[in-house]
Amino acid sequence: MNFKKPNFWNLNKPNFFSYFLSPLSLIIQLLKYFKYIITPKFESTKIRTICVGNIYLGGTGKTMLSIKINEFLKKKKIKTCFIKKDYSNQIDEQQILQNSGPLIKDDKRVNCLKKAIDEKYEIAIFDDGLQDPSINYDLKFVCFNNINWIGNGLTIPSGPLRESVKNLKKYKNIFLNGNMENLEMIKNQIYKINPKINLYVGRYIPTNIKDFDLKKNYLVFSGIGNHQTFINMLKICNFNVIKDIEFSDHYNYSINDLKEIISLSEKLNCKIITTEKDYTKINKYNLKEIEVITSKLEIENEKDLFNTILRLYE
Repeated sequence: MNFKKPNFWNLNKPNFFSYFLSPLSLIIQLLKYFKYIITPKFESTKIRTICVGNIYLGGTGKTMLSIKINEFLKKKKIKTCFIKKDYSNQIDEQQILQNSGPLIKDDKRVNCLKKAIDEKYEIAIFDDGLQDPSINYDLKFVCFNNINWIGNGLTIPSGPLRESVKNLKKYKNIFLNGNMENLEMIKNQIYKINPKINLYVGRYIPTNIKDFDLKKNYLVFSGIGNHQTFINMLKICNFNVIKDIEFSDHYNYSINDLKEIISLSEKLNCKIITTEKDYTKINKYNLKEIEVITSKLEIENEKDLFNTILRLYE
């Protein structure tokens, strides 16, 4: 199932639909709270756990940060693995993680963790799972996208939040992903909730920009959670984007979808670009008309972030 967030979730303030759904949001949050209380917590001294999660639903850069953390730990000769709950519609993210290191997946994250212990991994990096009540993580990062931030500020289904933004007072580390949009405004709001929180900032940098002719026009499409961030990155790098098409996150493209995109590009006389994540799902069609741009996460205060991670061993 491909879910696309309703437009009213990302309005500057709640509207009629948000308030209409608010009783349901309250019930869902209460159920989650009671589930957290009654669920047994799995803990082990044989492995350290890092959760890269979010409270905004989708598109916050968790996977990119997970990969960055893993790269750092590998350089330190620490045996790591990724853990991800096995959702059938997230094969794209699973494949990207597998390209960077061992991935353990299962219907239950706690089963993955037990397998990681059996296989003698020292640190397990969880891509998502911040709200999983079955695991007490040693270190948590709450990721946000600079453009979406907290949307209308309400919890599902009234808004896009898995839990109240006020809960930031119980977390220690926040990571802001994007292209430096709205940075000072977001920082001010976060520090009002939790003045002692550690705040890290990252931005996306294309790694194969030399493969593209910036004098050409481009049609850009993606099925990711932060489509506008992707477009902004390209425009900052002087790509002339004359048309962009947004699909739902984890969208499963058909050959007809792609043929329509190619046909449109021919009418517009432009080239086509998509993301690495999307390309994992369409490379089986071997369509030479569609090019992929790769990117990396550049962290502004990288040393501070890595020092926080290394404290797991203190």
